[in-house]
Amino acid sequence: MSVGELVEWLDEYSGTGFVWYVKRLSGNDTLANQSHQAGPYIPRDFLFQIFPALNQREVKNPDIKFNLYVDSHADHREVRAIWYNNRFHDTTAKRGRDETRVTGFGGGASALLDPESTGALTVFAFRIVPAPDVADCHVWVCRHDTEEDLVEDRVGPVEPGKWLIWPPAQGGLLAMLEAAAPVRASCWLEEAEIPPEWRMKFPSGAEIIRKAVELRADGGLDPDRRLMRRRDCEFEIFRSVEQAIELPHIKAGFDTIDGFIARAQTILQRRKARSGHSLELHTRAIFMEERLVEGTHFAHQPESEPGKRPDFLFPSVAAYRDAAFPPDRLRMLAVKTTCKDRWRQILNEADRIPAKHLLTLQEGVSESQFREMNHAGVQLVVPAGLTDKFPKAVQPHLQSLESFIGDVRLLPVAG
Repeated sequence: MSVGELVEWLDEYSGTGFVWYVKRLSGNDTLANQSHQAGPYIPRDFLFQIFPALNQREVKNPDIKFNLYVDSHADHREVRAIWYNNRFHDTTAKRGRDETRVTGFGGGASALLDPESTGALTVFAFRIVPAPDVADCHVWVCRHDTEEDLVEDRVGPVEPGKWLIWPPAQGGLLAMLEAAAPVRASCWLEEAEIPPEWRMKFPSGAEIIRKAVELRADGGLDPDRRLMRRRDCEFEIFRSVEQAIELPHIKAGFDTIDGFIARAQTILQRRKARSGHSLELHTRAIFMEERLVEGTHFAHQPESEPGKRPDFLFPSVAAYRDAAFPPDRLRMLAVKTTCKDRWRQILNEADRIPAKHLLTLQEGVSESQFREMNHAGVQLVVPAGLTDKFPKAVQPHLQSLESFIGDVRLLPVAG
């Protein structure tokens, strides 16, 4: 199918009759790490809303069968949603199951379980129907970054380990913002906590990250856990400021459709910009906390060759440009939240360094994709808490952020 067909699909399966569940497939969702419960995770409360008949606590393991169409790959199956509620029925067990699963995808023949789909942005469009009718579901598994960009242009960025529920025409932009507002959490800024200057001009990514560092100093944590906690904190700060600034404009209404679209595009583009640079800025902050001096131990966004700017270069630009400095003592680190299709972009950065390090938050890759990366000289750097999302054969070859920092500390400094 062409990109144009995806646009038509998005239009057809949106509106008042549909609700979307959007996520990136993890290694636990697909067959990438041989999970015995392979199948995309869908939250229980969401499934209860889509299939009310599933929410029967008095029935042991109630289930519903429904039609699922993976339109991106021309695959139609009848699948089964089941609530494993043994916890409420087996009085002899100290702990029983209390979780929902969707099964019957057809194993590796399904694009949803294909290890090569790990990391793919996926849209589940559930049709809203009155009881006792049973909803069906149309699915699109994005096959390349152009398709992912089309989806994120509509719903905003979707990061690994996160998911969103988006009703395109059920409350529109207002519902999208209000649904995102969590109950007060430690990093969610109340109205009085937002600096006045942030209301005049939306804060930069660096300013929000400085606030996250302030709220989550986490000096006793290793770099991997520090990075993940701060990312969550920064996201809460961002959304709280976004709501404080944008919600009054949205509640006030719009005189024209063009005005509404312009405001919506501003919000979505800001979200995408934040998602694209957040990980890089957090990494830079942690490097400096780990006593790596910018300009001496690393360079941020330097020009390695004309038109080429790797995210990080070690130990310095001076060392890189010194022909006498050993290439095997140079390092580069690219930073990409997701890497399914984008990892190849780093191969032509920093020509003097054949081995490329890539920090990612993607929750798994297939074994074949990992072999391709390895053959191309790409070393994955993955926060320690995400390692178990990868196939067991891949896990020993992943490097943690803490380990990477330890390695670059040993590099000599030029001059």
